Amino acid sequence: MTRKPEKLPADFLQPHPGLGLLRLAALLAERDGDVEDEDLETMFGQMEAGALAITAASQIWPELARGLMAPAPATMLRTLRESGCLQEILPEVASLFGVPQIADNLGETDLGAHMLATLTEAARQNAPLAVRFALLVMNIGKIDSPPEHLPYHYRHANRARPRIEKLCDRFDVPAEYRALALLAVTNVERVHRVSSVRAGPVAHLLQQLGAFDTPALYDLLIQLCTCDYCAYGSRSGQDYPKAALLKTALKACAGIAPVDDAGGKSTEALQEARALAIALAFRSQRWSIHGPA
Repeated sequence: MTRKPEKLPADFLQPHPGLGLLRLAALLAERDGDVEDEDLETMFGQMEAGALAITAASQIWPELARGLMAPAPATMLRTLRESGCLQEILPEVASLFGVPQIADNLGETDLGAHMLATLTEAARQNAPLAVRFALLVMNIGKIDSPPEHLPYHYRHANRARPRIEKLCDRFDVPAEYRALALLAVTNVERVHRVSSVRAGPVAHLLQQLGAFDTPALYDLLIQLCTCDYCAYGSRSGQDYPKAALLKTALKACAGIAPVDDAGGKSTEALQEARALAIALAFRSQRWSIHGPA
Protein backbone atom coordinates (compact mmCIF):
# COMPACT_ATOMS: atom_id res chain seq x y z
CA MET A 1 0.00 0.00 0.00
CA THR A 2 1.30 3.44 -0.92
CA ARG A 3 2.11 5.62 2.04
CA LYS A 4 0.88 9.15 2.43
CA PRO A 5 3.65 11.60 1.47
CA GLU A 6 5.66 12.73 4.47
CA LYS A 7 6.52 16.35 5.00
CA LEU A 8 10.17 17.23 5.46
CA PRO A 9 11.48 18.64 8.73
CA ALA A 10 12.02 22.37 8.35
CA ASP A 11 15.81 22.03 8.65
CA PHE A 12 16.18 18.88 6.51
CA LEU A 13 18.08 20.67 3.74
CA GLN A 14 20.40 22.53 6.12
CA PRO A 15 23.27 23.15 6.70
CA HIS A 16 24.33 21.43 3.44
CA PRO A 17 21.39 21.99 1.10
CA GLY A 18 22.96 20.18 -1.85
CA LEU A 19 23.50 17.01 0.17
CA GLY A 20 20.08 17.48 1.73
CA LEU A 21 18.46 17.32 -1.72
CA LEU A 22 20.28 14.11 -2.57
CA ARG A 23 19.69 12.51 0.81
CA LEU A 24 15.99 13.18 0.56
CA ALA A 25 15.83 11.49 -2.84
CA ALA A 26 17.82 8.52 -1.51
CA LEU A 27 15.57 8.35 1.56
CA LEU A 28 12.46 8.20 -0.61
CA ALA A 29 13.95 5.18 -2.38
CA GLU A 30 13.71 3.30 0.92
CA ARG A 31 9.92 3.14 0.89
CA ASP A 32 6.84 3.20 -1.31
CA GLY A 33 5.77 6.83 -1.24
CA ASP A 34 6.07 10.23 -2.87
CA VAL A 35 7.36 13.54 -1.66
CA GLU A 36 4.83 16.33 -1.24
CA ASP A 37 4.54 18.97 -3.96
CA GLU A 38 5.66 21.74 -1.65
CA ASP A 39 8.80 19.79 -0.80
CA LEU A 40 9.51 19.25 -4.49
CA GLU A 41 9.15 22.99 -4.87
CA THR A 42 11.58 23.50 -2.00
CA MET A 43 14.05 21.15 -3.65
CA PHE A 44 13.63 22.99 -6.94
CA GLY A 45 14.20 26.33 -5.21
CA GLN A 46 17.37 25.07 -3.53
CA MET A 47 18.61 23.67 -6.82
CA GLU A 48 17.86 26.97 -8.61
CA ALA A 49 19.76 28.81 -5.88
CA GLY A 50 22.87 26.78 -6.75
CA ALA A 51 22.86 24.22 -3.92
CA LEU A 52 23.97 21.41 -6.22
CA ALA A 53 26.37 23.58 -8.18
CA ILE A 54 28.49 24.03 -5.05
CA THR A 55 28.26 20.35 -4.05
CA ALA A 56 31.36 18.38 -4.98
CA ALA A 57 30.92 15.33 -7.19
CA SER A 58 32.76 13.32 -4.54
CA GLN A 59 29.87 14.12 -2.17
CA ILE A 60 27.18 13.42 -4.76
CA TRP A 61 28.28 9.89 -5.69
CA PRO A 62 27.78 8.27 -2.23
CA GLU A 63 24.22 9.60 -2.09
CA LEU A 64 23.47 8.34 -5.60
CA ALA A 65 24.94 4.97 -4.70
CA ARG A 66 22.81 4.82 -1.55
CA GLY A 67 19.65 5.51 -3.51
CA LEU A 68 20.54 3.08 -6.28
CA MET A 69 20.99 0.31 -3.71
CA ALA A 70 17.71 1.09 -1.95
CA PRO A 71 14.59 -1.08 -2.42
CA ALA A 72 13.00 1.45 -4.83
CA PRO A 73 15.82 3.16 -6.78
CA ALA A 74 13.41 4.37 -9.46
CA THR A 75 11.75 6.54 -6.81
CA MET A 76 15.01 8.41 -6.27
CA LEU A 77 15.43 9.04 -9.98
CA ARG A 78 11.83 10.22 -10.37
CA THR A 79 12.16 12.60 -7.43
CA LEU A 80 15.39 14.04 -8.77
CA ARG A 81 13.82 14.49 -12.19
CA GLU A 82 10.60 16.08 -10.94
CA SER A 83 12.54 18.56 -8.82
CA GLY A 84 14.93 19.47 -11.65
CA CYS A 85 17.93 18.04 -9.79
CA LEU A 86 18.58 15.18 -12.21
CA GLN A 87 19.29 17.61 -15.04
CA GLU A 88 21.76 19.35 -12.78
CA ILE A 89 23.78 16.35 -11.63
CA LEU A 90 23.18 13.74 -14.38
CA PRO A 91 22.15 15.63 -17.52
CA GLU A 92 23.04 12.62 -19.66
CA VAL A 93 20.56 10.44 -17.76
CA ALA A 94 17.89 13.15 -17.60
CA SER A 95 18.02 13.37 -21.40
CA LEU A 96 16.90 9.74 -21.76
CA PHE A 97 13.32 10.73 -21.01
CA GLY A 98 11.27 11.35 -24.14
CA VAL A 99 13.63 9.39 -26.41
CA PRO A 100 11.91 6.43 -28.13
CA GLN A 101 13.42 3.03 -28.79
CA ILE A 102 12.15 -0.14 -30.45
CA ALA A 103 11.66 -2.96 -27.96
CA ASP A 104 11.94 -6.14 -30.11
CA ASN A 105 8.36 -7.22 -30.85
CA LEU A 106 6.78 -5.05 -28.14
CA GLY A 107 6.74 -1.79 -30.07
CA GLU A 108 8.29 1.45 -28.84
CA THR A 109 9.36 2.34 -25.32
CA ASP A 110 10.64 5.53 -23.73
CA LEU A 111 14.30 5.17 -22.77
CA GLY A 112 13.87 7.07 -19.51
CA ALA A 113 10.87 5.04 -18.43
CA HIS A 114 12.67 1.85 -19.45
CA MET A 115 15.73 2.82 -17.41
CA LEU A 116 13.52 3.22 -14.35
CA ALA A 117 11.94 -0.19 -15.02
CA THR A 118 15.36 -1.85 -15.28
CA LEU A 119 16.35 -0.40 -11.90
CA THR A 120 13.12 -1.72 -10.40
CA GLU A 121 14.01 -5.17 -11.76
CA ALA A 122 17.55 -4.84 -10.42
CA ALA A 123 16.17 -4.13 -6.96
CA ARG A 124 13.78 -7.09 -7.25
CA GLN A 125 16.74 -9.34 -8.12
CA ASN A 126 18.92 -7.81 -5.39
CA ALA A 127 21.50 -6.91 -8.02
CA PRO A 128 24.78 -5.32 -6.87
CA LEU A 129 25.60 -1.64 -7.37
CA ALA A 130 27.75 -2.32 -10.44
CA VAL A 131 24.70 -3.68 -12.28
CA ARG A 132 22.46 -0.84 -11.15
CA PHE A 133 24.97 1.82 -12.18
CA ALA A 134 25.42 0.24 -15.61
CA LEU A 135 21.65 0.13 -16.13
CA LEU A 136 21.51 3.83 -15.24
CA VAL A 137 24.04 4.95 -17.84
CA MET A 138 24.35 2.32 -20.58
CA ASN A 139 21.98 4.06 -23.03
CA ILE A 140 23.28 7.62 -22.81
CA GLY A 141 24.75 7.33 -26.29
CA LYS A 142 21.17 7.32 -27.62
CA ILE A 143 20.06 10.70 -26.26
CA ASP A 144 21.02 12.61 -29.40
CA SER A 145 20.45 10.06 -32.16
CA PRO A 146 19.40 11.84 -35.39
CA PRO A 147 15.61 12.42 -35.27
CA GLU A 148 15.18 10.99 -38.75
CA HIS A 149 16.52 7.62 -37.52
CA LEU A 150 14.34 7.30 -34.43
CA PRO A 151 13.32 4.97 -32.87
CA TYR A 152 16.57 3.34 -34.05
CA HIS A 153 19.95 4.38 -32.65
CA TYR A 154 22.79 3.84 -35.09
CA ARG A 155 26.38 4.09 -33.83
CA HIS A 156 25.20 4.95 -30.32
CA ALA A 157 28.12 3.08 -28.77
CA ASN A 158 30.56 5.56 -30.29
CA ARG A 159 28.75 8.34 -28.46
CA ALA A 160 28.15 6.41 -25.24
CA ARG A 161 31.69 5.34 -24.42
CA PRO A 162 33.28 8.79 -24.01
CA ARG A 163 30.24 10.01 -22.08
CA ILE A 164 30.41 7.09 -19.66
CA GLU A 165 34.15 7.59 -19.24
CA LYS A 166 33.62 11.29 -18.50
CA LEU A 167 30.78 10.58 -16.08
CA CYS A 168 32.84 7.96 -14.24
CA ASP A 169 35.77 10.37 -14.00
CA ARG A 170 33.47 13.09 -12.67
CA PHE A 171 32.14 10.95 -9.81
CA ASP A 172 35.23 8.77 -9.34
CA VAL A 173 33.14 5.67 -9.99
CA PRO A 174 34.94 2.39 -9.12
CA ALA A 175 36.78 0.79 -12.02
CA GLU A 176 34.68 -2.39 -12.00
CA TYR A 177 31.47 -0.38 -12.38
CA ARG A 178 32.97 1.51 -15.31
CA ALA A 179 34.08 -1.74 -16.95
CA LEU A 180 30.60 -3.25 -16.72
CA ALA A 181 28.89 -0.11 -18.03
CA LEU A 182 31.22 0.02 -21.04
CA LEU A 183 30.77 -3.70 -21.70
CA ALA A 184 26.99 -3.28 -21.59
CA VAL A 185 26.86 -0.48 -24.19
CA THR A 186 26.96 -2.83 -27.18
CA ASN A 187 26.76 -6.29 -25.69
CA VAL A 188 23.32 -6.19 -24.10
CA GLU A 189 21.78 -6.13 -27.56
CA ARG A 190 24.13 -8.90 -28.71
CA VAL A 191 23.10 -11.13 -25.83
CA HIS A 192 19.43 -10.45 -26.57
CA ARG A 193 19.97 -11.61 -30.18
CA VAL A 194 21.98 -14.78 -29.45
CA SER A 195 20.63 -17.90 -31.13
CA SER A 196 21.15 -21.64 -30.89
CA VAL A 197 21.05 -21.95 -34.66
CA ARG A 198 24.77 -21.26 -35.12
CA ALA A 199 27.21 -22.40 -32.45
CA GLY A 200 30.27 -20.61 -33.87
CA PRO A 201 28.97 -17.09 -33.17
CA VAL A 202 27.91 -18.19 -29.68
CA ALA A 203 31.45 -19.40 -28.92
CA HIS A 204 32.84 -16.13 -30.27
CA LEU A 205 30.38 -14.09 -28.21
CA LEU A 206 31.31 -15.91 -25.00
CA GLN A 207 34.96 -15.09 -25.70
CA GLN A 208 34.15 -11.44 -26.41
CA LEU A 209 32.12 -11.11 -23.21
CA GLY A 210 34.94 -12.51 -21.07
CA ALA A 211 33.04 -15.63 -20.05
CA PHE A 212 36.30 -17.64 -19.99
CA ASP A 213 38.76 -14.98 -18.81
CA THR A 214 36.72 -12.67 -16.53
CA PRO A 215 33.79 -14.81 -15.35
CA ALA A 216 32.77 -12.47 -12.52
CA LEU A 217 32.29 -9.57 -14.95
CA TYR A 218 30.48 -11.87 -17.37
CA ASP A 219 28.07 -12.99 -14.64
CA LEU A 220 27.27 -9.34 -13.85
CA LEU A 221 26.58 -8.66 -17.52
CA ILE A 222 24.16 -11.58 -17.73
CA GLN A 223 22.35 -10.32 -14.63
CA LEU A 224 22.19 -6.87 -16.22
CA CYS A 225 20.78 -8.34 -19.46
CA THR A 226 18.19 -10.23 -17.41
CA CYS A 227 17.07 -6.98 -15.75
CA ASP A 228 16.85 -5.29 -19.14
CA TYR A 229 14.80 -8.14 -20.61
CA CYS A 230 12.41 -8.31 -17.65
CA ALA A 231 11.83 -4.55 -17.73
CA TYR A 232 9.91 -4.79 -21.01
CA GLY A 233 6.18 -5.28 -21.09
CA SER A 234 4.87 -7.79 -18.56
CA ARG A 235 8.05 -9.84 -18.31
CA SER A 236 8.87 -8.93 -14.72
CA GLY A 237 9.78 -12.06 -12.81
CA GLN A 238 10.08 -14.23 -15.92
CA ASP A 239 13.09 -16.39 -16.77
CA TYR A 240 15.46 -14.96 -19.37
CA PRO A 241 15.79 -17.53 -22.20
CA LYS A 242 19.12 -16.18 -23.49
CA ALA A 243 20.74 -16.59 -20.08
CA ALA A 244 19.75 -20.26 -20.06
CA LEU A 245 21.05 -20.68 -23.62
CA LEU A 246 24.43 -19.16 -22.79
CA LYS A 247 24.65 -21.19 -19.58
CA THR A 248 24.26 -24.36 -21.65
CA ALA A 249 26.94 -23.16 -24.07
CA LEU A 250 29.37 -22.19 -21.33
CA LYS A 251 28.90 -25.51 -19.54
CA ALA A 252 29.66 -27.35 -22.78
CA CYS A 253 33.02 -25.56 -23.00
CA ALA A 254 34.05 -26.27 -19.42
CA GLY A 255 36.35 -29.18 -20.19
CA ILE A 256 38.15 -27.61 -23.15
CA ALA A 257 41.74 -26.63 -22.32
CA PRO A 258 42.71 -22.98 -22.90
CA VAL A 259 45.70 -21.81 -24.91
CA ASP A 260 49.04 -22.28 -23.12
CA ASP A 261 52.73 -22.38 -23.91
CA ALA A 262 53.05 -26.13 -23.49
CA GLY A 263 51.26 -27.51 -26.48
CA GLY A 264 47.78 -26.22 -25.78
CA LYS A 265 45.32 -25.46 -28.55
CA SER A 266 45.84 -22.47 -30.81
CA THR A 267 43.25 -19.70 -30.57
CA GLU A 268 41.60 -20.84 -33.79
CA ALA A 269 41.56 -24.50 -32.76
CA LEU A 270 40.26 -23.56 -29.34
CA GLN A 271 37.36 -21.63 -30.83
CA GLU A 272 36.57 -24.51 -33.19
CA ALA A 273 36.57 -26.97 -30.30
CA ARG A 274 34.28 -24.75 -28.29
CA ALA A 275 31.94 -24.25 -31.22
CA LEU A 276 31.71 -28.02 -31.76
CA ALA A 277 31.02 -28.64 -28.08
CA ILE A 278 28.32 -25.98 -28.08
CA ALA A 279 26.74 -27.38 -31.26
CA LEU A 280 26.56 -30.83 -29.70
CA ALA A 281 25.06 -29.41 -26.50
CA PHE A 282 22.42 -27.45 -28.40
CA ARG A 283 21.60 -30.47 -30.56
CA SER A 284 21.29 -32.68 -27.48
CA GLN A 285 19.04 -30.12 -25.83
CA ARG A 286 16.76 -29.91 -28.86
CA TRP A 287 16.67 -33.71 -29.05
CA SER A 288 15.63 -34.03 -25.40
CA ILE A 289 12.88 -31.43 -25.85
CA HIS A 290 11.53 -32.30 -29.29
CA GLY A 291 12.75 -35.83 -29.90
CA PRO A 292 14.75 -36.93 -33.00
CA ALA A 293 14.43 -34.72 -36.06
